[in-house]
Parts: sequence; structure tokens; C-alpha cells
Amino acid sequence: MASARNLDMSWRRFLRHRLALVSLVVLVTMAILIAFAPAIETGLGLDAEEVDLFARLAAPNPIHWLGTDELGRDLMLRLLHGGQISLFVGISAALASALIGSVLGLISGYHGGRIDAAVMRFADGVISLPLLPLLIVLAAVDPVKLGFPEAVAMSESFSVYRIIAIITLVSWPTVARLARAATLSIRHRTFVEAARAQGFGATRIMLRHILPNAASPILTAATLTVGNVILVESVLSFLGLGVQPPVPSWGNMLTGAQDLISEAPALAVWPGVLIFLTVIAFNLLGDGLQVALDPRHPTARGDSS
Repeated sequence: MASARNLDMSWRRFLRHRLALVSLVVLVTMAILIAFAPAIETGLGLDAEEVDLFARLAAPNPIHWLGTDELGRDLMLRLLHGGQISLFVGISAALASALIGSVLGLISGYHGGRIDAAVMRFADGVISLPLLPLLIVLAAVDPVKLGFPEAVAMSESFSVYRIIAIITLVSWPTVARLARAATLSIRHRTFVEAARAQGFGATRIMLRHILPNAASPILTAATLTVGNVILVESVLSFLGLGVQPPVPSWGNMLTGAQDLISEAPALAVWPGVLIFLTVIAFNLLGDGLQVALDPRHPTARGDSS
């Protein structure tokens, strides 16, 4: 009953955050369109990868609703397929960062001492590194020289998973610090001491008693991370170090459009607008979740007791 009541109050607080609610609607609508991209492609009788040089840079028309790109491919379908990659990278890297950061933060905050000092100093070292230059260096490393088979390194999907791994490596410290702070405030509470007195092990206490009560800042941080990851992926792809063509992403679509900005500005405008909307929507959604999940937040006042 108590958990259902808390969930209901959190949902009411979220509904009062209008910008977060609008952002959720935008993201759900975008996700539905992107998920049904193959069905839309079939319904229109088009192929997102079909090259038609006779129709290159066409204006919007009844066949190509947003026009075509520099190779005559349908721009709208390319945007939908690019959204699949950009959202997949953003959500996957955010979840991986949240998982790693949560585990390290829980261990650090619960055990304290040398373990806490070692984990936090390592996290501080990662945070202190210049992010973009570091990502550029990591993305520019030849995977074949790292021991990956050439067939794997040259596959279309490898660049996607490499970007997820690279971004995850530098994104976990924020979640780790939040998880540690929450663990430090929870580990000496009565219910944790009672679990300890019953002989429960550290792993069970962390997973069953501390993690559910520390989920609010972790969930909020993960939501905010999605927007940041999409932005970083777009920057790397724009620089030619991210997702590699022919796999489309909003970032490498911007790369293909930069030489045609004066001739066909729509090729750059549409992916740029989608990146902007997605990043802003995830950030506003994160703000709304922070208000909804934290009853002590100033804007949460007014809830009935």
C-alpha cells in the first residue's frame, strides 16, 4: 500500500511538471515513429538505402515528403533509421553507465575506507580528463591494432558498439558519485542496521535495501545522460569518428550535409532539429523525474500528507 501510494504521489508531482510531460509525449511519439520505420518504409513503397542520382536533392513532394539527400535517398526514412541508431547509442550507453556507476557507487559508499578512496579517486581522475579530446583519441584508435579481427572491425555494426563502449568508459563517474552519496546517507538507517543484525550479507543489503532507496538520483542521472550521449555521439559522427556510413545516424547525416549547406540546407536542418529536440526533451524529462521522485524538492510541496 505504501509503495503504491508513493508511486501515485510521484506520478501526480510529475504531471504538475508541464515541460517534462510535454517532453515525455515528444519522446514517446518520436520513439513510435522510429520503431515503425520499416512499416512506414513498406507503406510508402520506398527503400531508405535506394540510391537515385536522378532524384538527388529533390524538394519535398508527394513521394518524398521531406525531399531527398545528395544520393537521392528519401530524407525522412533516413532520419527515422538514423534515429534508431542515435537513440540506441544514447540509451545503451546511459544504461551501461548507470549500471557500472551504481555498482561502484554502492560498493564505495557501503564499505568506505580504502575501497571508497580508491574508487572515488579513480572517478575524479576520469572526470578531470578533457572529455572531447579524450573521446576523439579513443575513437581514432585503429581496432585492428588492438587485436580485433579485421572482419569484425570493418563490419557496419562495430562502429556503433565501439562508440557505446567509449562513451560508457567516461560517463559512469557521475552516476557513481550520486550512488555513493545516496548510499552514505542510507547505510546507517534503522532498516539497514536491522538487516545487518539478521546476518544478511553485504551484497544482499546493497541490492535489496540500499539500491531501491537510492534509485531516485540514479534514474534521474541516467535520463539526463541519454541526452548528453546523443549529443556526444553526434559530435563524434560529425567529425567522422563515430558511427560510420552506410549506417545512418543523425550525426553522420550532418557530416554528409556540410558541403551542401548552401545548396540544400534542409539536409542539415532536419537532423540538427531532431538532435536538439531529443537532447532538450531528455533533459526536461530528467528534471521532471527529479521533482517527481524527490518529495523534499521545493516544487514538490503541496502534496497531501
